[in-house]
Amino acid sequence: MNVSDKAIEVIKHHEGVRQKPYQCPALLWTVGVGHVINPNHAKVPMAERKALPIPDGWDRKLDMEEVNAILKSDLARFERGVAQFCPVPLTQGMFDALVSFSFNVGLGTLQRSTLRQKLLRGDKEGAAEELLKYCMAGGKILKGLQNRRIDERAMFLS
Repeated sequence: MNVSDKAIEVIKHHEGVRQKPYQCPALLWTVGVGHVINPNHAKVPMAERKALPIPDGWDRKLDMEEVNAILKSDLARFERGVAQFCPVPLTQGMFDALVSFSFNVGLGTLQRSTLRQKLLRGDKEGAAEELLKYCMAGGKILKGLQNRRIDERAMFLS
């Protein structure tokens, strides 16, 4: 199964689209739709990341065709992860919501989640409700994450 065009638009809406590289809050060089240019930079101590240069060849404005190609490639990993960790019949909406959720919080979080446990037990309504629990960062509810989870829940139940 592949993520739908509708889900890609939802992911772009919530993640944002940046055609020029920038340092994200974790001080990693990022471009497009949350694409970390050099994942090895995550191994560099936080205090040293600010001084890291933009990786070679990335100090430019990407066109939307490039942004979309990078996103499609990034999403393929999450499509495979959802298929691997949720080996139950899924509707397109369920699959889309799980890919969006995983893209945001990581496949490890999906793998360990009560959301996944409920889905594997056949409790689809319970799984949908679990999505709404993932809207905090730094111990506070973030409106942007809350809105994303509401959209993902609606997608899941569609």
